[in-house]
Amino acid sequence: MTRVLVVDDDARILRALRIHLSARGYQVLTATNGADALRAAADGHPDVVVLDLGLPNLDGTEVIAGLRGWTQVPIIVLSARTDSADKVDALDAGADDYVTKPFGMAELLARLRAAVRRSAVTKISGDPVVTTATFSVDLVAKKVVRDNAEVHLTPTEWGILEQLVRNRGKLVGQRELLHEVWGPSYGKETNYLRVYLAQLRRKLEPNPAAPRHLITEPGMGYRFEL
Repeated sequence: MTRVLVVDDDARILRALRIHLSARGYQVLTATNGADALRAAADGHPDVVVLDLGLPNLDGTEVIAGLRGWTQVPIIVLSARTDSADKVDALDAGADDYVTKPFGMAELLARLRAAVRRSAVTKISGDPVVTTATFSVDLVAKKVVRDNAEVHLTPTEWGILEQLVRNRGKLVGQRELLHEVWGPSYGKETNYLRVYLAQLRRKLEPNPAAPRHLITEPGMGYRFEL
């Protein structure tokens, strides 16, 4: 049974979608705000997410970014925002499709079926909590725990760690890491990476001088290993 997470703060829309989707054999999960949506995705492992942009506590684009930190589950935006800039922002954040309100149920169902077909058997890809022998990284809550205590990371430290953990086991090039964390105008400031990786190792590695998890590939980039 295909599992759909519907996220909207409008109770009428939630009810209508639950009724229509359930009648067609879908299992429906719901959330009414951004924080609950991220937790529902982590706990419920949906096959597809239908997401409103105007949500309490977290905007829909922030929810998309949070999901894309650890999963490639298809995301269909369902929003009253018709401005092209809003559509571009949502798609750039990682949404797969965009449907404007008011919408036809037949069209939404067709788009949902297409998203599920494209993803084939795609589900939540991996565990949002990545655990090493020394510390754990929660990609949904955006926090790190070591020795049963939360480790304070600066936004830049978190940005670097998140990129490496998302690509665990793979080499992340210096230029790519600079672009993702500092922005597209950065690409040669490799000294920034050396400074921040040293800080992360001091906070997370048992022996920062001989790191087990935050590995440097000289002249190329960095790699996160469990």
